Amino acid sequence: MTADMTRRALLGAAGAAAASGMAAETARAGETAGAAPTKPVRILGISASPRKGKTTAAALKVALDAAQAAGPAVEVELVELAGMNIPVFDPAAPGSADFDKLAAKLTAPGVAGVIVGTPVYFSGMSSLCKAFLDQCMAFRKNNFALRNKVAGVVAVGGVRNGGQELAIESVQAALFCQEMVIVGDGRPTAHTGATLLNTGDDISADEFGLSTARNLGRRVAEVALQMAAAAG
Repeated sequence: MTADMTRRALLGAAGAAAASGMAAETARAGETAGAAPTKPVRILGISASPRKGKTTAAALKVALDAAQAAGPAVEVELVELAGMNIPVFDPAAPGSADFDKLAAKLTAPGVAGVIVGTPVYFSGMSSLCKAFLDQCMAFRKNNFALRNKVAGVVAVGGVRNGGQELAIESVQAALFCQEMVIVGDGRPTAHTGATLLNTGDDISADEFGLSTARNLGRRVAEVALQMAAAAG
């Protein structure tokens, strides 16, 4: 009986400590949320699918909607690269007028976060996504203009385990080189990013994948808001 009572007391103490820790975390989160940024926090979704308005764009829209719901200061915009002239990167040649416009959008005042979306081709990103990321070399030459912007990645594949995480990691590797702040999809899924399944040009039945997109959008917004509030 004594041993059982001691065990219960220990479990009770552990539970109380856990509850106290959760309460403290909640309080800290509340304090951060209360310190709202004074200016709009803008988050861009960049769809690197060559097919305009398809599943990569749809997945990004889910993420952006979740980002916008994270706070009244959050503004979002979806940009599709389909139809744009984003050439293969050549160090000896300029990019393109379309990339110049995109670069201006990415570096505009108030842009605090970027979510890159790509379809999965042979366990990697699309060639359009690769061209876009290579053209971003221009930002490294411009005082690392993307530095400290929050970044997340969405990947849409034709099968559940079709290389989504590999594609995400390859995009993240390029974003790390821009000194961006890389985040995953956050709790409760909390992995590398949003991984979605395209079934017949439709992602609406992939509830797990949609949850990762929502979690990613929310996480990008949360970190962007915290950084904006800290910066004043």
